[in-house]
Amino acid sequence: MASVPKSEPWYASLVGLAENFRTSNPPNIRLCIHCLQSIFNFKPSQKIEARTHLQLGQILLTHTKNTDLARSHLEKAWSISSTMTALDDVRFEAASILAQVLEKQNQIQAAKPILRKAIEISQQTPYWHCRLLFQLAQIHASERDYLSACGLLGVGAEFALAARSEYTRMLFLLSKGMLSLVDKKIDSVHDTLTQAGVMIENFPGLPVQKESLKVFFLVLQVSHYLMAGQVKSVKPALKSLQQSIQAITQLHTDDEPESTNPVELFQWLPKEHMCVLVYLVTVMHAMQAGYMDKAQKYTDKALMQIEKLKMLDAHPLLSSFQLMLLEHIIMCRLIMGNKTMAIQEIFQACHVCQQQPRLFTTHGAQLHTLLGLYAMSMNCMEAAEAQFNTALRISKESDLWTFINLNLAIVYLRTNRQSEISGLLDRIDPDRLRTHSHSLKASSFYVRGLQAFFQARYTEAKRYLRETLKMANAEDLNRLTSCSLVLLGHIFLSLGNNREALNMVTPAMQLAGKIPDVHVQLWASSLLKDLYRLCGDTVNEAEGYRLHTNFSQSLLEDHFQSSQLSEHGLIQWTEGPCPFHLNSTAVSSSSTMI
Repeated sequence: MASVPKSEPWYASLVGLAENFRTSNPPNIRLCIHCLQSIFNFKPSQKIEARTHLQLGQILLTHTKNTDLARSHLEKAWSISSTMTALDDVRFEAASILAQVLEKQNQIQAAKPILRKAIEISQQTPYWHCRLLFQLAQIHASERDYLSACGLLGVGAEFALAARSEYTRMLFLLSKGMLSLVDKKIDSVHDTLTQAGVMIENFPGLPVQKESLKVFFLVLQVSHYLMAGQVKSVKPALKSLQQSIQAITQLHTDDEPESTNPVELFQWLPKEHMCVLVYLVTVMHAMQAGYMDKAQKYTDKALMQIEKLKMLDAHPLLSSFQLMLLEHIIMCRLIMGNKTMAIQEIFQACHVCQQQPRLFTTHGAQLHTLLGLYAMSMNCMEAAEAQFNTALRISKESDLWTFINLNLAIVYLRTNRQSEISGLLDRIDPDRLRTHSHSLKASSFYVRGLQAFFQARYTEAKRYLRETLKMANAEDLNRLTSCSLVLLGHIFLSLGNNREALNMVTPAMQLAGKIPDVHVQLWASSLLKDLYRLCGDTVNEAEGYRLHTNFSQSLLEDHFQSSQLSEHGLIQWTEGPCPFHLNSTAVSSSSTMI
């Protein structure tokens, strides 16, 4: 548990006995705590008193639910040791753990001054100085104060340079790049990645350090492309990332010498977590590119890996990964016409947030957006509108706002609410969008084309859709391509240009089949059926009719099954805590579910 002063035999005995109780099988934590508390009866020195308070705080946190008592001991350990240079290991560990406890209790403003004081007095203890800088930067990042967080990471990079650690300097730089990416500071991200790329290439350190830095760098590079909706441009970086994660999993780190520099005792992520993260960005790419089968395959692999890791250590990061994977697979299910699984997985996502309540704050808007998309697919337009408005109210993410507004516009188009559409136009105008996302801008052209189609302004609609196709083809946005082609086909059919309509709808049907996007297939098969009838092609007309019937039947069956699930009642949840009393028991009427 700790180094024991030889001059205090009673202390050595009590600590030894406490350790024996702690490590016995099963552990006897009550007696372990009792032994440590007995130390205070001997009126120990401040050195022993501080160390004992730290040990009690750690044990109470790990083995009991008495967080307040643990916090009290940690506060005493920090208070006693903060002015004693001979107790560096105690004071900085006490400060770090106490700040973690305060953060969990939502007392961030109390945690920050403790960490600032610890950072100020830790400059002669390089490991703790760097660790505390990372910790305080993380707290500022959780508050979305990215400027302060990046400032601390910059200080850390300078300190690591002075401490002759290129490895830790790059960890600070890449962490700064990650926050710039979250904050949409694109120029800063570009500068950081350019600098880090050269440094990693020339890095002379241990192979495991080099590969982990490379994975960190490539994850940022891939995320940068995906946030910009550049699905085609990202492919070389994604391939490099997948090769790099294979290389790191094959390294035998036990045979490698450890760094002797205390500043290098840091790890970005454990290898197992890196693997899950690579699966996640692969799923994100597959989803944007319109490869639903690939997205499902990698989601299954990643979720299986997360379940295994959670059995060993339920790290909060795993819940974040699990939630993001569920968010993507839910969209896949909706595209593929599997609403029954989608609503059950939305409910599952709510349960993941229940385990880590902070996730409701960071992902609440995404959950309501998914419920809006589900409600749209079920033709529950009032519920969809309510969900999207809820998501807009709580979202702080500009690209998510744009995505929601684009879908809200489709709701208004489908319900013929012209005045509401007019109110949205400024927010979805492709020439005014404040976004770096290629795919969102392409989508805004599509929605404007859809609006023009509904108003029978066909020339204008074609102009918008050709722009969509140009942008979608440039970055292999297959789903947007198939939607645009089928809508153009519908426009040409409305204009009586049957041959041109066939030239559009046929490739749209083929592409939708590869995705597979059941709703586009339903739309395209309906148009093909009519087109072949107008052309007098009875064989292909019959085939179009058969396909349309099959898709209709499949979607209707799924619609009915989904409406019978009690989770369907989630579409009415727009405020307050999630209604966890809903479960998968079928009920007679969806209107009685909440």
